[in-house]
Amino acid sequence: MDPVIARIRMELEIIADPALQESSKRFFKEEIRCYGTKTAAVIALAKKYWKKVKSRPKPEIFALCEELCQSGYMEESFIVSEWAHSLSGQYERDDLPVFRRWIETYITNWASCDGFCNHTLGDFVEQFPDTVDELKRWTQSENQWMRRAAAVSLIVPAKHGKFLLESMEIADLLLTDTDDMVQKGYGWLLKEASRKHTGEIFQYVMKNKQRMPRTALRYAIELMPPELRSEAMKKDWKR
Repeated sequence: MDPVIARIRMELEIIADPALQESSKRFFKEEIRCYGTKTAAVIALAKKYWKKVKSRPKPEIFALCEELCQSGYMEESFIVSEWAHSLSGQYERDDLPVFRRWIETYITNWASCDGFCNHTLGDFVEQFPDTVDELKRWTQSENQWMRRAAAVSLIVPAKHGKFLLESMEIADLLLTDTDDMVQKGYGWLLKEASRKHTGEIFQYVMKNKQRMPRTALRYAIELMPPELRSEAMKKDWKR
């Protein structure tokens, strides 16, 4: 074990709160591993140790990230998210298979998925826009977190008005997915896209609402004006 990893784990154990550990588990349907720490404290720890590792070559930092991923602890996955995002100025196209492996192999809950994909994958796809085609392929994965990742990786770009057509294409591919975490993921993507493209997303919802699960639809229209939300929720819904 790298000494930096050992020190991080020691500090996480010191600040761990058994009561918080138990209460944290109530936010997840699936079983999670966590120390029981506040997110702000974990991010502070990630930044503290980033100063100690940032001068290392990127492959070494990726190896540290992989070691953290392997533990299965949610807090360690948050540190990976911070470090991987801090490397955004050094991303290369060949990093995508590494990121894909981490998601497919180690991510087991929505918090770790979103923490990693919102920023690391979002930045990566903005730098290499053609790799959005890879996200579309993830929608066909048997792994629910890969499918959620396909949507939530575009959350931040979509919020700023980017990748509108690609966001709707990914929503199309996930439209009838039966997993509620995936439904919430693509619904969230549509919601963020609606910030800059309300009309287009409203039209998309109206076109697809008879097939779209209610969970996804409610997320998608959350930021729309009341009159549009009311129109989208009218009982012409076939259920």
